[in-house]
Amino acid sequence: MPQGDVSDWLERLGSSDPTPGGGAAAALAASAGAALVEMVVNLTKGKKAYAEHESHVAPIGEQAATLRERAWRLAADDEAAFGAVMAAYGLPKQTDDDRAARAAAIERATAAAARPPLQVAAVAAEVIELAASLPGRSNPNVLSDVGVAASLAVSSLESAAINVEVNLGGLTEPGARDELRKELDGYLTAGELGRRVVADVRARLTS
Repeated sequence: MPQGDVSDWLERLGSSDPTPGGGAAAALAASAGAALVEMVVNLTKGKKAYAEHESHVAPIGEQAATLRERAWRLAADDEAAFGAVMAAYGLPKQTDDDRAARAAAIERATAAAARPPLQVAAVAAEVIELAASLPGRSNPNVLSDVGVAASLAVSSLESAAINVEVNLGGLTEPGARDELRKELDGYLTAGELGRRVVADVRARLTS
């Protein structure tokens, strides 16, 4: 992605426009974390000193590249989903039928808007697991980047959870809300692993 694209995107993020917002920012953090995992792998592969770990790290790099691209796409998905919510709120509400149709549209759009950040949480959890598998098996000269990858992924995970939860709060159908909550909770368990990776990397760097 050209550097200008990131700069332009961040300018949009800082503007008064409602999108991109926090959900897209969470996706960007996951994408950056995945890219750092990918970088660590690329600085490990093909080097004689780490040849014994080649078969371990090479697939990690491929997975990280896929996650990087997926997370970046989710940033756009999050924008589109929020736009759909705003469109639903803009529907007419003059009659009882209008109000019923509007309420149903808002419910559908809100449930759909929880999906992109939920998928970001899934990506972030995977990035954490990949980062956790690198220390001791990758180029130690970029160990700090493993720690940053894990830290970004934890931040992405927590940020994505916030954006899922703000949508859950707008749902009136308990079944849909409980299903989304259960899925989110499954991803949030990776947060503790990510924090352990960060602590371990910091301990190694200062020992």
